[in-house]
Amino acid sequence: MRQGFMTRPEKGFQKTLETKAGKAMKTKQRNDVYQEVTNMIIEALEKSVRPWAKPWNGGYTEGRIVMPLRHNGEAYKGINVLILWSLSIKKGYQSAHWMTYRQATELGGQVKKGAKAAPVFYAGKLLVEDESQNSEEEEKFIHYMKSYRVFNVEQIEGLPENYYLKPEQPPELEEMERLPLADSFIVGTGADIRHGGDRAFHSFCGDFIQMPYMEAFKTNHSYYATVLHELTHWTKAENRLDRDLGGIRKGDIGYAKEELVAELGAAFLSVDLGVIPDIKGNHAAYIASWLKVLKKDKKAIFRAAAQAQCAADYLHGLQAKEMIEQQGLVA
Repeated sequence: MRQGFMTRPEKGFQKTLETKAGKAMKTKQRNDVYQEVTNMIIEALEKSVRPWAKPWNGGYTEGRIVMPLRHNGEAYKGINVLILWSLSIKKGYQSAHWMTYRQATELGGQVKKGAKAAPVFYAGKLLVEDESQNSEEEEKFIHYMKSYRVFNVEQIEGLPENYYLKPEQPPELEEMERLPLADSFIVGTGADIRHGGDRAFHSFCGDFIQMPYMEAFKTNHSYYATVLHELTHWTKAENRLDRDLGGIRKGDIGYAKEELVAELGAAFLSVDLGVIPDIKGNHAAYIASWLKVLKKDKKAIFRAAAQAQCAADYLHGLQAKEMIEQQGLVA
């Protein structure tokens, strides 16, 4: 056989190589999006900015703070909230509405030249058949995550006027006035919340939340934000969401992960209940621990946001149906 001679690969073999290459490319692109989002959060944290708290004390909107909204008014959840809040802070967007290029076109709008879209994610699952001969028929699902791109309405011209309206300012309250919606929500969880002392914490062994009295806080919002933070910790119990991230001492990776979940959970709940999230005095130490987690794992912020959203949904699920309808969280 002549040197350097190479036979042409079989068609089936070549197709297999092309398929594997295609899958590898898609996986690389997806991983790049994970890194893109993680870098965005890291960049903000390194500037001592927490994207889930900044909207309440920055120029994110001039009106009532809301979750980022789809073109149809449906609120985004989980990691998408952090992504769109972060970009709104960075770009100074006043509007909470986002949509795809196609949705903008269908509404008569046109994306401005040079506008850069933001990545958002959609999680789903596929039902697959169990081909095992020895097993009983069972429904099995494959979970997947896909990304797509959206624009803020301030990057789009020609949309109906209602997309450009700013949310109304909530009425001003006295500093220590109680928030009836938040009070009702907290009671509705059924958590054992005790008052007294000068520390706020969740006792995992005793299964209760200890809180100082409201008067010990600078504002009523600080009190409620702290309760929501501790309630998110409360959901990790084995008889609730069974969330064990390891680590029980400050400085542990697991401790930092759980604190990040509680931070995000409190932020998500705060929007629903009209509470201004608390800015911890020792936030520098927390930020340092979160940066350590995020720099080691590009998917860590995705898991934390998903676990926080799960905790928020769980706490909402404990409420009476009429209260959920009052909050406008279900149709």
